[in-house]
Amino acid sequence: MLEEYLWVEKYRPKTVSDTILPKSLKETFQQFVDSKNVPNLLLTGTAGVGKTTIAKAMLEELGADYIVINGSDEGRLIDTLRTKIKGFASSMSLAGGRKYVILDEADYLNAETVQPALRNFMEEYSANCGFIMTCNFSNKLIEPLRSRCSVVEFKMTASDKPKLAGEFFKRVSNILTEQGVEFDRATVAEVVKKHFPDNRRVLNELQRYSATGKIDAGILVNLSDVNMKTLMASLKAKEFSKIRKWVAQNIDGDTTQVFRSIYDNASEYVKPNSVPQVVVTLADYQYKAAFAADAEINMMAMLTELMIDCEWN
Repeated sequence: MLEEYLWVEKYRPKTVSDTILPKSLKETFQQFVDSKNVPNLLLTGTAGVGKTTIAKAMLEELGADYIVINGSDEGRLIDTLRTKIKGFASSMSLAGGRKYVILDEADYLNAETVQPALRNFMEEYSANCGFIMTCNFSNKLIEPLRSRCSVVEFKMTASDKPKLAGEFFKRVSNILTEQGVEFDRATVAEVVKKHFPDNRRVLNELQRYSATGKIDAGILVNLSDVNMKTLMASLKAKEFSKIRKWVAQNIDGDTTQVFRSIYDNASEYVKPNSVPQVVVTLADYQYKAAFAADAEINMMAMLTELMIDCEWN
């Protein structure tokens, strides 16, 4: 099975207490478990911080029936969403309690068509089914959806991060040891430091580079190279949805490194006559980034312009 192969699934925490999150967040979800009462929830925060993980862990502890629907994939079409939700929510739970729909990446749902339909589904099946939505940007959800949920923000204080990163480093080290992978502790620590709190990305990157049975300092250069190649391939193919997902997974507030990486690698991916266009566009949007209210939107605007205007190798 795929879940047995992917480390992010194989080693996903099964209880709230086993998650690596700030104490206050864990206490909030533990209260839901202890009271056996989970309201409709909107979990918001950057990619990979554990929103879906803790939702699953909470429902597993409760022994509740649930399904997961990915908003960036299955949730794009109203009919698909309606069929999956209706087929699941309209029947009684075998466990005897409420059922739950985890709608992952809900901010990818079309705000004009799919989100209003989802609001209706939540009302129609409220007696039998609860909804837990995860998103990176809650402002992309319509107000009628947000108002029907208790909002939980996944934030970490400056004092939280070193402690939690240390906990995750220990867990990752145990995973690598269990998998029989020889690793340099300083290199793994650097990967954790670079991407934390995106734990999912750390595990995916380490699994990718563990294929040789060894992880050393050589992967630190390759990590950024692979991510840039993925982005450039999507730009060349004009795959807007993949570009948007890349941005969501790689932008955590500081876009400086992305601007620099595109600048450094432009000549490798675009034709010579397009390099000046890349430089001018980068300079324009890097300036705008200082004033942009939403870093993701500003980055997407820049990448869309590059996608349209440049000739690609």
